[in-house]
Amino acid sequence: MTTSSPTRPTWAEIPRSALRANYGILRRRAERAGAEVVAIIKANAYGHGAAEALATLAADGCGWFAVTSLDEARVLAPQLAGQRMLVLSGLFIGEAAEVVETGFTPVLGSLQQLGWLSATTPQSRDKTPLLLHLEIDTGMARQGIPWDDSRALAAFAERLAEHPQLRLEGVMTHFASPEDTHSPQTGQQINRFRAALATLQQHGCVPPLIHAGNSASLFEADQLAALCNIAQQSGSRLLLRPGIALYGYGPHATERGLQPVLSWKTRITALRTIAEGEGVSYNATFRATRTTRIALLPVGYADGYNRLLSNRGEVLVRGERAPIAGRVTMDQTMIDVTNIAVAAIGDEVVLLGQLGSDRITADDLAAHTGTIAYEVLCGVGARVPRVWV
Repeated sequence: MTTSSPTRPTWAEIPRSALRANYGILRRRAERAGAEVVAIIKANAYGHGAAEALATLAADGCGWFAVTSLDEARVLAPQLAGQRMLVLSGLFIGEAAEVVETGFTPVLGSLQQLGWLSATTPQSRDKTPLLLHLEIDTGMARQGIPWDDSRALAAFAERLAEHPQLRLEGVMTHFASPEDTHSPQTGQQINRFRAALATLQQHGCVPPLIHAGNSASLFEADQLAALCNIAQQSGSRLLLRPGIALYGYGPHATERGLQPVLSWKTRITALRTIAEGEGVSYNATFRATRTTRIALLPVGYADGYNRLLSNRGEVLVRGERAPIAGRVTMDQTMIDVTNIAVAAIGDEVVLLGQLGSDRITADDLAAHTGTIAYEVLCGVGARVPRVWV
């Protein structure tokens, strides 16, 4: 293990072998399409731990990584040894100088960001140009130059030509519904992306790289074929940006050979027996209908264990399911172990993960709380130690 054992018995356990296995599946699919994988490790690698994820994947040959912001990239900089780091949200005010100094690759989304970068980067033909990427908004309506704003695209190309210290390396877009095979939106976005690339080409911008696909795109043959076609037509290499699939989730993840990486565990720290009619936790939303055995777990919503799991979630104890009894509190949760007679203080309890033949997934927790697996994983709190094994 790479971290010391936690003193409070609540931790997230992350096997490197599972992350490597998922990456291997994604890399092989990308390579068969002539593409390369960009490992998305933003949001602390979706709650898993960005530093360890970077180290693990870099050791397996991953050369491209991506985070949201300079803040995320900065703390990972000492670990980079030839790997590239994309900053997906581009630049915020005052960040241009540090981006230039560190050599991260910003994904610009506006002419304003290009202006900040060009004003900061020394205009010298003797120096290696700073590489940058451009995002095209093809329908996400989030960031990027709109695909049909030909004036803005032309202005971007013209201003870039005035600054030889900058070089456009890649052009990207972000799909809004890539996992929905019945949605026409992805096909529409692909066509818009193609049109925007043609506009840039008319103004002298021919990027060596393009990227658009994410986790779902690697498994959707039509999307992958369309992206490969665009890359071939523009004379570019294709990058693909899997995120959630690296961590074992997404549509049909199990059928595709992916395995959940993170397990979240705790231990029983106390046991008590209550009489029929007695309440448990705040406001007594659980009342015993029989003599009931209650176990205490040192984990709560301050750790990211969602309060909406109150009286509806389950955990695994000794290979059996035990329901949550009463409200999840800030630091503690109670469970009903009446049907697990052998449950004892010190027993390992699985909140998320596998125990015996049973498994609780982030999708299961998401179904109970009305959200998605992404949020469940990202929501595991900072005070929960990540133990890489």
